[in-house]
Amino acid sequence: MADDEKSSPDDGRVVSFRRGQTPVRPRPPDPTPVEDLAKYQDRESPDDYRNRMIVNVAAFLFVAGLIGAGIWLADTMARMRKDQDCVLSGRRGCTPVEVPQQRW
Repeated sequence: MADDEKSSPDDGRVVSFRRGQTPVRPRPPDPTPVEDLAKYQDRESPDDYRNRMIVNVAAFLFVAGLIGAGIWLADTMARMRKDQDCVLSGRRGCTPVEVPQQRW
């Protein structure tokens, strides 16, 4: 115990955990994912306006068809759900019966 009281931080018993100053090396810049986009540009061919418009009209008609099919499907599902709810509740005459009119 007497030795501990006499020791001081300057007598060399203290272990320093600090590391020496290491020079910080600058990181090289990261390479870009695409080096040059100029090779993908097609400046020499003329713009084919007619072909682009035909493709746009075809895409519009396709999307309009998808929207129409979605609306038809949603309407059919709603009608079937309504009829099923009517039948499961125990009522009769849930579905309308279409009778052709006879002309005399």
